[in-house]
Amino acid sequence: MLNKFRNLMFRAISTSILTACAATIATDSVSSQVLPQVWGTVGAVDDLVSYGAGAKFVGFGVEVGTGEEGATGADLLKFVGLPVVSPYVGLGYYSGDEEIAYSGGAHLNLGRRLIVGAGYHSVRGPNGQLGVRLAF
Repeated sequence: MLNKFRNLMFRAISTSILTACAATIATDSVSSQVLPQVWGTVGAVDDLVSYGAGAKFVGFGVEVGTGEEGATGADLLKFVGLPVVSPYVGLGYYSGDEEIAYSGGAHLNLGRRLIVGAGYHSVRGPNGQLGVRLAF
């Protein structure tokens, strides 16, 4: 049952990301990717809550978190700077099972400061993200 939910969630997130990307290609202004961003993330894997935090600067990001059975680690993320939405992919290393992790998702810029996002992480499961864009 949980695998069916994960497959459904993965398809929903993938469809949302692709739709958002297609919708933003037609917009006329590009959001600045120079301002640093920070976010927190909460997800679920195997009925356990997973946590993480990340930071992004100039199209690259780092996210640290904890997943199932206390697995902790970090991911290096690469963002694609589209006008409103920023899809990303990432690779990381997590202790516990000592495994390479992969992730993907998107951040949606709401106004000048607020960022919301959704993604999937192979160790930490489906997750939601909430963050802010810092200003100098």
